[in-house]
Formats: sequence, structure tokens, C-alpha cells
Amino acid sequence: MFNKNGDFDDLTETYDKIMPGNYYDRTPEQKKKIRDVLADIGVDLEDIPTIRNYKKFVDFVVDKFDKLPLRDIPRKPRVGVVGEILVKFHPDANNNAINVIEQEGCEAVLPGVLDFFLYCAYNPIWASQNLGRSKKTAFINRQAINALEAFRKPINEAFKRTGGKFMLSERIEELAQKSSSVLSCGNFCGEGWFLTAEMIELIQDGVPNIICAQPFACLPNHVTGKGMIKELRRQYPMSNIIPIDYDPGASEANQLNRIKLMISTAHAVHQSHHEKKEK
Repeated sequence: MFNKNGDFDDLTETYDKIMPGNYYDRTPEQKKKIRDVLADIGVDLEDIPTIRNYKKFVDFVVDKFDKLPLRDIPRKPRVGVVGEILVKFHPDANNNAINVIEQEGCEAVLPGVLDFFLYCAYNPIWASQNLGRSKKTAFINRQAINALEAFRKPINEAFKRTGGKFMLSERIEELAQKSSSVLSCGNFCGEGWFLTAEMIELIQDGVPNIICAQPFACLPNHVTGKGMIKELRRQYPMSNIIPIDYDPGASEANQLNRIKLMISTAHAVHQSHHEKKEK
């Protein structure tokens, strides 16, 4: 990253060296070093909005990320990671899939964790409407969803001002509607229909290359993940999805080879689109 003086500086490495703990536990000299490093990206630790002023805090954070300098190169192929919640987010469980994607010259896209909990809250609502389950539970869950979505609304509004740098989150009802074109929302064991919905969301947001990470013995995710790939490819011919089983007995070399094969296809398609645009 370039700092305000125009010098190349690995801000992350510098930040990790000088701030291994809480800023407010540092000595005055240490605090000054930290402020000097963060001042290069316009962050003043003495004047940060508090979390109580939530919207101002969101605007502040998004604005700082939006102002980070970008390299003057074409955008890299984007590769999304979906799957069972632990394997999806824990680097030890997926053998550092994010690092593999970035080392292969692609941009990793990892959907947020909040949608999974919204999915869990939405299922009783669907069950109430279609299976005659408790309306009281459905009402409580709807209020919980509305409360969480109210917190996400300022984030989406801030993202819209960045010119497409960040993906906007969609309401869980919209994701449920999207997945309904492939399978029923009654599939809510494990990640259920939400896994399929995440893949559709990524494809529609310009991330057609997807790793579907799943534990070897997770039958529901094999059904709603791996089992839906054929239909997704039919509806979205540009999709490039590969299911990867992560299990202690699975060969890491086989996992890496399959990911690299998918990424090589992603690079070829990306290069082809780039050449067509230049013509």
C-alpha cells in the first residue's frame, strides 16, 4: 500500500508489530507510533465515532476502506467460497482455501456469517406458512430478522456510495425466493436451501467461480450443495462450481489440484472476456 508520502509500505505488517494488544493499554510513546501508522490512511484514533452512533460509525469505516489506494490493473477473476459453516469460515478446516485462491492470482469472495443466522430465523416463518407450524414463533422470528436487517441497512447505503467496490447484502426473503427456482425452502437441514441461495447470489453478483466446501459425512449439504450444481449450471451456463470434500482422510493434494483446475478455467474465461472488451 502507498502511504501519504508516496512510499510503499506494508501497513498490515507494520501495524501487527506495533499493536499486539489493546490500543488504550499502550504507553504514550506506543500510542504515538500507532497513530502515525494509521494517519497514513486518514484514521485518527482520538476522534473515532463511538459504536453508539452506529450510522456515523458505519460511514466512517466504509469511507476509510473506500479511500484505500487500488492497483491500476484489470480486476482479477473472483472466486467465492460457500459451504458448511465451519468448513467455510475456518482456515484449518478448508486447508486455507482463501490463501490458495489469492496465491493463484484470484480475488477471494467470502459471504458474511450473519446470513446463516437469518436463514435459521427464516425457516420457522416458512414452516408456519407452509406446514402449519407455530405462528407465534414465526412472528418472533420475523421481528428478529427485521431488527438485524435494520442494522444492515446503513451498511448497504454506505456501500452504494463506493461505486460497486463492495457487494450489497440481500434480505433473507430475497435469497429464499432465489433458491426457490432450484429447490424447495423446506430443505432446511444443515445449511439447506441457504447454500444454494448463496451460490445463486454470488453468480448474479459477478462471482461465477465457486468452491462448495463440505464435510465428507454431511448428507444435507451434499444434497443442497453438490446435488444442485447441475441445475445451477443449466440456469447459469457461465457458472464454474466445484464441490470439495474436506475430511481428515481426504487427500490435500487432490483438493488443491481440483481447486487449481477450476481456477485455471476461471482465468481462461476471464481473459477471454477481457480480450472481447478490448476489441
